[in-house]
Amino acid sequence: MKFNPSVTVESINAMSKNTLMEHLDIECVEVGSDFIKAKMPVDSRHHQPYGLLHGGASVVLAETLGSVAAHCSVDSNKYYCVGLEINANHIRSVRDGWVYGVTTPIHLGKSTHIWEIKITNEEGKLVCISRITIAILEKK
Repeated sequence: MKFNPSVTVESINAMSKNTLMEHLDIECVEVGSDFIKAKMPVDSRHHQPYGLLHGGASVVLAETLGSVAAHCSVDSNKYYCVGLEINANHIRSVRDGWVYGVTTPIHLGKSTHIWEIKITNEEGKLVCISRITIAILEKK
């Protein structure tokens, strides 16, 4: 599996302008042949009332990575990608610093994709593991 040749860290970050990703300061940091990596700070914008990383913020990072990866792996002149289902298991809490998400493909079908997203803390310890199913729809 390879992403479209025009996919770069810069092109992915440009898609985030004026979106929730920009508001949460999610930034793509690496694109490989079959993965995308992004980082997100953990600060008051990302906390739940106990001062911990909100599970919803982790899901936003996961959905962003899976959706962007699907978009970058199809012909965007012919298809667009939308999330069908996402799940997340929250393993470890984070109070501050950074978390890093990496998405890799599990299944790349013609009409659906399944992507796995692992979110880790600065020490590389697993914070959240997520899986998203994406519908690949033909533009009309």
